[in-house]
Amino acid sequence: MFWRLRRNPLRRGSDLAQAWIGLGLLLAVLAATPAAMFLAGDTAHRHYTRTAQHQAATRHHTTAVLLEDARRHPEPGSAEARRTRYPTKVRFTDPDGHTRTARTDVEPALPRGSTVRVWAGTDGKITDPPLSAGQIRSRAMGWALVTGLGVHAAAAAVYGAAARVIQRRNLAAWDTAWAETWRRWTTSP
Repeated sequence: MFWRLRRNPLRRGSDLAQAWIGLGLLLAVLAATPAAMFLAGDTAHRHYTRTAQHQAATRHHTTAVLLEDARRHPEPGSAEARRTRYPTKVRFTDPDGHTRTARTDVEPALPRGSTVRVWAGTDGKITDPPLSAGQIRSRAMGWALVTGLGVHAAAAAVYGAAARVIQRRNLAAWDTAWAETWRRWTTSP
């Protein structure tokens, strides 16, 4: 990009324009990326904080009783068995005091009648727990990173489009120049 800025008898005005466009976009990206990342991260953080507050207000932690034995893991005691959960039918009480039946993921090999803690929504369905502070932070950081990459991708797309327009203009100019010159070139002396 910067070789186009050097003085050269073969340098065209379009080469200089392309170099200045590239330099301008580079400076714009360096200035816009931190600001865009901060704004996107802050907006996402506020959004997910409100979502977590709403989830905390509309969900409650309750005890559920297994209505059937949970499946056994093929390799009991393994590291995979400690992470694996199996869907099992449970009974719990919703916030209105109604008894509900649903399926939730539980540890392997729990016998019928065991109790597990679940989160239930106001609609009486089992749901995920409200977002934690770590989840809010990681989602906000994710949006900030995506925004930063988006700024870079947009600048690259603008530079690519400008370079393509300049290249087509150069090719058209070369075609015009060749149309004027080709008659003077011959194969015979």
